[in-house]
Amino acid sequence: MAFTEIDRRLLERCLGRKPRAWEDFVDRFMGLVVHVINFTAQSRSIRLSPEDRDDLAAEVFLAVVENDFGVLRHFRGESSLATYLTVVARRIVVREMLGRKAPAGLGDGAAQLGEANGQEQHRGHEQRGVEKRISDREEVARLLDGLDGNEAEIVRLYHLEGKSYREISQATNVPENTIGPVLSRARSKMRRAGADAAI
Repeated sequence: MAFTEIDRRLLERCLGRKPRAWEDFVDRFMGLVVHVINFTAQSRSIRLSPEDRDDLAAEVFLAVVENDFGVLRHFRGESSLATYLTVVARRIVVREMLGRKAPAGLGDGAAQLGEANGQEQHRGHEQRGVEKRISDREEVARLLDGLDGNEAEIVRLYHLEGKSYREISQATNVPENTIGPVLSRARSKMRRAGADAAI
């Protein structure tokens, strides 16, 4: 598929931080991202809750926003924007699924996936995930400004320090099974903050 004029204009608006550009981008590609998440989970026999899907979708869109829309700036127009974003989204979703320490909600498939790929590879992905989080410190720190105390602390521990749900629970006295939903809500706020920043 070719790079369409509609997508070319949308890309230019996002990179130019035009009003409503980011919201239009999310509206246009949310369905594609959710499809990639569902397909990737199904192909790896991982059961996802609605919160897990929200988390993963937010991770994909946060990755697009990070580093001043770095993902979009790397797009060369050699394929359709949807094809490019499918590849980007799949890479992020697989990394997130591998990088998580099988939190509640990702199902038995996450643990099986880690074992099937070998513990060494699992640790490698996990380490790269931590490094990626730390490399995005400035972006996350800027977005944290829009969150209140508890949410901000949980997001900081997860994204900047690479803590597991269990470690975050111990540090914040928040029940482990509520960390995921808190992160999901916080990421939604951060995504809206990203949209506001694009205005």
